[in-house]
Amino acid sequence: MKFFCDRSILLKEIGIANEIIASKNAISILSNIYIEAQEGILTIRATDMKVNFETTVPVDVKEPGAVTVYGDKFFGILNSAPDGELEFEQSDTKFLIKTSSKRVKFQLKSIASEKFPEFTAPSKEFFDIPIKDFKNMIQETIFAVSDDETRYFMNGVFFEKTEDKFTMVATDGRRLAYISKPAQNVEDFTGIIIPPKILNLITKRSGDEGMISLSVTDKTLYAQFGTYKLSSVLIEGTFPSYNKVIPKEQTRSFTFDRLEMLDALKRVSLFVEQKSHRVYLDIVPGTVSIYCEENEIGDAREEIPCKYDGEEVTIALNYRYIEEPFKVMDGKEISIHFTEPTKAITIMPEPACDFFHIVMPMQMD
Repeated sequence: MKFFCDRSILLKEIGIANEIIASKNAISILSNIYIEAQEGILTIRATDMKVNFETTVPVDVKEPGAVTVYGDKFFGILNSAPDGELEFEQSDTKFLIKTSSKRVKFQLKSIASEKFPEFTAPSKEFFDIPIKDFKNMIQETIFAVSDDETRYFMNGVFFEKTEDKFTMVATDGRRLAYISKPAQNVEDFTGIIIPPKILNLITKRSGDEGMISLSVTDKTLYAQFGTYKLSSVLIEGTFPSYNKVIPKEQTRSFTFDRLEMLDALKRVSLFVEQKSHRVYLDIVPGTVSIYCEENEIGDAREEIPCKYDGEEVTIALNYRYIEEPFKVMDGKEISIHFTEPTKAITIMPEPACDFFHIVMPMQMD
């Protein structure tokens, strides 16, 4: 095998492939990246046996062939090589990389391509979603995924198609993020639990234009966009019945400027007790005060204007649980709906749209 390719083009794709790899053991095939040169195209594959990644880049192929090389060192070589065209050549068990000037030369040991795991094709047809909508669904939910491995069924984002909409939900047991988008001409499918790794990869590597194609089977999610083909093993288990925790009716609410609240939380959180992350919202007509308990270091309090016409009420919350949804929303105003200080609150944009976030308050002391 022999081909030529510009360093900058290959560096980006090998960098992505290297993110997929779980093992850094140089003698393991799972530490290697598969590359195949055929008819002006270089195919690149990587896997950790749960997430599969494939892409293609145009190259000048002199001799076709396929091989696998140690991903960590291959990425390091490309990252340190000078800009310009590089020459790549496979000879026996050695993979050679040379600069156009021939003054820099690297040599990597390789493993035969036949030993690289096969990628399976989906057994069901693909359907399309605007990639901007799908990325928005991920961004509005993924921060609420649980990291408690004993409750593995909450370690991913729930995704389903019912009636005329797609729905994504994530929860860690103390908060829940929900978003829906319209769906047309797509068959309903049983809800699946998607691991964050593939969702983060889609968010980081896709643009905002065009469509993403998905195929859902019992155990695998397949995704295609641009030159990328991804798949991921799904998380097994039963996702919590999220509809049961969505409040049916909340009688009180207050509305405020999103950026003003974010700035206030940033300042007040400097004095928050780092184990509990608790802040207090004291709401009176026209004003919401954000403050934390006094400790050995000090305390902080800030007031911002709000729209509210009820009785004074104080709610204790984990500041991260309200800050994170505020960051991913893009509207100017946000409203918080509640019934009483000890029951779940609902955070939503103003005016309401397809996203909301539910948070359980903390104890006052």
